[in-house]
Amino acid sequence: MNLSIWQIFRALADAHPQLEAVIDHQRRFTYRDLGERATRLANVLTEHGLGTRVPRSELNPWELGQDTVALLMHNGVEYAESLLAASASRVASMNVNYAYTPAEMEYVLNDGGAAAVVYHARLAPVLAEVLPRLRREPLLIQVADDSHTPLLPGALDYEETLSDSSTRLRATEHSGDDIQMIYTGGTTGMPKAVLWRQDDVWSACLARGDHRYGTTIDELVAYVGSRERGKIVVCVPMMHGSGAFQTFSGLVYGDTLVYTGEQGHFRADDVLDTIARERVTSLLMIGEAYAKPLVAELATGRHDISSLRLVLSGGAPITQRSKQALTAALKPAAFIELMAASETGSALERHDATGADLPNGVFRPRRGAGVSVLDVTRTHKLEAGHSEPGYLAKAGSLPLGYLGDQAKTEATFTTLDGQRYSVPGDLARLRADGLVELLGRDSATINTGGEKVFAEEVEEALTMHPSVADAAVAGRPSERWGQEVTAIVEIAAGIEITDEEIKAAAAESIARYKLPKKIIRVDRVQRTANGKIDRPWAKKVAADGLL
Repeated sequence: MNLSIWQIFRALADAHPQLEAVIDHQRRFTYRDLGERATRLANVLTEHGLGTRVPRSELNPWELGQDTVALLMHNGVEYAESLLAASASRVASMNVNYAYTPAEMEYVLNDGGAAAVVYHARLAPVLAEVLPRLRREPLLIQVADDSHTPLLPGALDYEETLSDSSTRLRATEHSGDDIQMIYTGGTTGMPKAVLWRQDDVWSACLARGDHRYGTTIDELVAYVGSRERGKIVVCVPMMHGSGAFQTFSGLVYGDTLVYTGEQGHFRADDVLDTIARERVTSLLMIGEAYAKPLVAELATGRHDISSLRLVLSGGAPITQRSKQALTAALKPAAFIELMAASETGSALERHDATGADLPNGVFRPRRGAGVSVLDVTRTHKLEAGHSEPGYLAKAGSLPLGYLGDQAKTEATFTTLDGQRYSVPGDLARLRADGLVELLGRDSATINTGGEKVFAEEVEEALTMHPSVADAAVAGRPSERWGQEVTAIVEIAAGIEITDEEIKAAAAESIARYKLPKKIIRVDRVQRTANGKIDRPWAKKVAADGLL
């Protein structure tokens, strides 16, 4: 198969039109409804001249031959419709973080060459500030919300535009070579757009790698008709790769996506209320940022989560303490921790039933994922049990590259013995038992006195103490050590604890040379919208010594 996301969704919608596709606090749409609404929006994009300009076969891996539509929205039905409409019209959708400053938004919209922007009304003021500085005047489609912000000049109203459009799709030729763009913030520099062929999205990110769901569209349609379908609560921001791929995964397997009432930030009580109300079966969460509030809210005993069968955590680390508390509170639901990246798709996993006794950060390669560990020169594979760390590498279906960046594309995607690998910079060890021990991103590694210290393992050690609510670790210049390990910690409310007590607790699980030379206390450790520690912020706090 070489199919676009739209082709797969359309086949399922034709075969199973009455299945519920999306639910929010006011609306319920079937697969037929969602397909018709996405078709109407796709026609609007096509009628305004958007589409595919240059065939994929004539382009370099870092080049894009399609127009782009920027999605500047909170979670909701319209986001799912826009993702599908982009595929249906052969336009590449690009995710835009709604938390961006005007300068960051300007950069991303210009970098991606946005020919259209679909945006929530509450985000119109910041978009209006950016529009005069864009190199291209985009088509504006405004989604009404409870802010009641009036339409920007020249903008189309989303619902009115859909009602005036046809349900007969104008774009007829589709291809798995059509692109899905995922902007990834990374740990340094400005966001980069990762270019995925849609057939590779379907293969690598939607678990087709081991062919469990068939190898043809007819087999997939038959599988969906025979399986017990689930309901997935969508609380991870769809403007991040994990949220977009969760949407695709649910919709191409016939599941129902359920949106929470609160948009723009995570509220554990709202998520658990939604699970209880809609009898949700599956939850995707973002590591520690979601785990702690969920554990606290579950402790109230107010929520019926008996329908929940599966909880997935990915996108950011979760501490052992939070993981143990969460799995206990969620039983009998299964808990699976995933390791995925915008440049690889899902690569590693860890099940609570089989990995409970493993150290934190140790994962099993996903079946069919093509995972290896390369040496630091990226010239050969490391054997299982090798003592030295290397770089996690994934083969198989991969992105083409980074938009407009030949050098970064060639540095990240390398070919070894005729096999293409994605090597985004995660340091790892391949254990003798075949499991992978993740050590952290190369960019978060601290070289102190000639020893390499991985920020994530120090953060894990610090947060094992119950008085440390959160922690970030960074290096800062040192005349003696070159770099010294510096911890930025958030202490639980009402607790008094000394720096020496924090270090003593951490010393129970890490070597003394890894302990922080300096501890800086803050009211709150800053994390990004996708739950990851804000590394540039941590480095600045460490360097300055104060906020």
